[in-house]
Formats: sequence, structure tokens, C-alpha cells
Amino acid sequence: MLKPEAANRLRAIVGAGDYRDDIEALVAHSYDGTPMLQSLPDAVIYPESTEEVSKIMAVLAEYGIPLVSRGSGSNLSGGTVPSQGGVVMVMHRMNRILEVDLENLTATVQPGIITAEFIAHVESLGLFYPPDPSSMRISTIGGNIAECSGGLRGLKYGTTKDYVIGLEAVLAGGEVIRTGGKLMKDVAGYDLTKLLVGSEGTLAVITEATLKLIPPPKTKKTMLAMYKDLYGAARTVSRIIESRIIPATLEFLDNPTIRVVDDFAKLGLPLDMEAILLIEQDGDPEAVERDMERIREVCELEQAERVEVAATREEAEKLLTARRSAFTALARLRPTTILEDATVPRSKIADMVLRINEIARKYNVQIATFGHAGDGNLHPTATTDARDHEEIERVEQAFAEIFEAAIELGGTITGEHGVGMVKAPYLEWKTGPAGIALMKGIKQAFDPKGLLNPGKMFAKESRKRVVLQHGQ
Repeated sequence: MLKPEAANRLRAIVGAGDYRDDIEALVAHSYDGTPMLQSLPDAVIYPESTEEVSKIMAVLAEYGIPLVSRGSGSNLSGGTVPSQGGVVMVMHRMNRILEVDLENLTATVQPGIITAEFIAHVESLGLFYPPDPSSMRISTIGGNIAECSGGLRGLKYGTTKDYVIGLEAVLAGGEVIRTGGKLMKDVAGYDLTKLLVGSEGTLAVITEATLKLIPPPKTKKTMLAMYKDLYGAARTVSRIIESRIIPATLEFLDNPTIRVVDDFAKLGLPLDMEAILLIEQDGDPEAVERDMERIREVCELEQAERVEVAATREEAEKLLTARRSAFTALARLRPTTILEDATVPRSKIADMVLRINEIARKYNVQIATFGHAGDGNLHPTATTDARDHEEIERVEQAFAEIFEAAIELGGTITGEHGVGMVKAPYLEWKTGPAGIALMKGIKQAFDPKGLLNPGKMFAKESRKRVVLQHGQ
């Protein structure tokens, strides 16, 4: 528990109803979407303004109290678990769209707004905000920014970092900074905006964001390509990109994922296929028709068994919704679901799929693979049971080899989920010791007392790298 005088000062800032230290609130904010991780905070606080956040941070700094800022807690790397206690700051009361600027095509929002609600509002005005994480119906814009969330449209449109052009943030001591703005060009010093995007709450608390909007595409078409050969499906991804076509969406589902998604969404998907590609293109009607015809040719060249185009927009939306539900569908199979996001260059997607399957067989674990194949971001997902410690150990060994395989193929340990606690032991594999030292220096400059989301990003010691012998 916090010292009474610290608790009283925090309570006075937000009001008695928005400072809680009862067991119900503490348990509710002791975990996030990551399995097998939980730690009780000492208190939970719900600010309503930047001014309140600033005052809260000043009190926490004075008493040396750790802080974890959080949205909906859909994080999948343990990034919002209060592993060292302290205060969890929930941003849901700061949930307003402050402005949509039609002249500059920007929106200024508070961090607690739900992503899907923001997208719906923007689209009602005839504009488009492309980032679309699968968690968009529950995740917040602030959480998306903290993790630099991706999504199904990342291949063509980029990720969250490509649309955040300005931020207001509160530093560890309570100071308020503003970065960027409604500008398309700004090289005045270091790019602090991009530095804060994806920093996982370890450098500052984001209290406001200015986001770039774009005109919406004029039309969309959605295609399903179905394969008996998993490698052929993965190879198609590279072939499409090699053909100089960048689809809006290019998603991959293997057979285990197809089966559980179909059982969940009742779409009548072909269960005898080893893989399905979900492909969407948008833009001018003539260009979309031309691209989709060329994509069909590539799919057939790579021995697709069937290629079907959604007849209506409603049918297309059902397919996209089903893909977004893959994690939820897989979570129904067994008590524990571990979703990862190893990422490789697009040209290596077929090799990575094969490596994942080899590793799953080696450790005798159940791993289904789906993901944003067009940008090389795969989600190998293990269905297991946390109570079976021997099996969990095999799952952990399998994922260590999957991360190593991704790096060996020129990839990375995480494409969109972030480092948090789960990937921290592997971060040095990607960055090297010099990279870790540089990142720790940045952390020290922003947060000298180490109060912002402690225990994340940097492990006490790096995990020893495995030595892979491909094919064994």
C-alpha cells in the first residue's frame, strides 16, 4: 500500500471516486491480455485531464512510486502488468475527440478513446484513419500509440507511427511537453514524436495525440485464395509483392486456424485446405480490377485450388471480421493461448512458415499460424495449459527457436506486440549490447528514477541464444 499522505494527495487530485485501492480494482488491473502474468498494483487512478496527470506524476516522483499507464489492457507482451506494484493510471476518462481539422486533414484526440469508435467517427466525415489492430473494438488510441500497433491494412498503409504527427505527453517529474503538430514537415531537433510512439509507456504518459487522416479509397474488393499446399500459399505472398502489387490486406491462415475460425464464425470455409490467403485491394475502380485480376493469376500460378471474390461488401466484411477473430477463436481450444508475432522480410515468409511448423513438431506442441503475411508479420499461436508445466516449458523452448529463426532470416522478435516483459530477455538478440546500452541511456534521460513502467523492455539478463540446426 502507498503511504497514507501520498494516497491522500493523489485522491485530492482526482476525487475520492477516481482513486481506488480496494481489492476489486487492484485485481482487475493486475493483468492484461498476456497469459500467465499477474501482479497487484498498490492503487488505481483515473485522471480526467493533462493537468491532473501532471499533478499525479509530480506526487509519484516525490515519493518514488512506480507508474503504469494503461488503456484497455489488451497488451500481449505483459506491457501493462504492474510488475513492481505502484499505481496503475487508467486513461479511459480522457476519451474525447478534441478536433477534426478538415483543412489540414488531422484529428486531435485524447488517449482513452476506443480505436474503432474513432475510426467510425472519422469515416462518418468522409475521411480515413488506416491503422486497424485486431483489438480495435476494445483497444484505445493511446495504447495503439504506446505499442505502435499494426493491423490488417499495415502492408499498404503502414502502422500507427505513420499517422501520429504530434503528441502531448507528461514526463516522469510532471513536466508537460508537446512534440510535432499539424505539420507534414518538421526537423527541429530530434524526432521526439516518433521516439515516444512504441515506447510502451517507459518514457512518458501520452495525454493527447494529433493524427494524420487521408481520403478514403473509392472502392474495395476482397478475395479468398485456397491452397492444399501451405508452402504455395506462403510463396504466393512474395510473388504478389514481386509483381509490384501492394494489396491493402494480405492475410495468411493455416489449417488449424481455418478450422477454429470457421467453427467460431460459421462461414463455411473449406476445412480440407492447408492454407487460405485473404486478400483485399482498394483504390480507383479500374486499378482495383486490374490488380485483382493479376493477383488471381499469381494465385493460380502457385497452384491455388480455388480463388473466390466476395460478391458483396457485407460478405467481404464477414471475412475480415472472421480474420480479426482468429485469436478469440483459438482461445476456445485450451485453457492457455500464447500469441506471438515473429516478423521476417516478406520474401522470407514461406521459409518462416516452414520453420515454425518444423519447430512445433520438434517440441510436440500445438501451434497455429496466421497473420499479416503481406508485411512479414506472422502470429504463431500456441494452445496449451499453464497447469502443465512440462508442456509450457516445451512451448517456451519452441518460441525461443521461432524468435531465433526469425532473426536468422533477417527479421525481428516482435513486429507489433512490443517488448514488454515477455520479449525483454530476447531484445539483445535483435539490438546487440550497444543497442541495449543506447536505449537504456534514452530511458535514463527521460526517467532518471526509473518510475515509468519499470520492469519492461530491459531484462535483468538476456536469454542465452539457441543454436539452430535447420531441419532437426
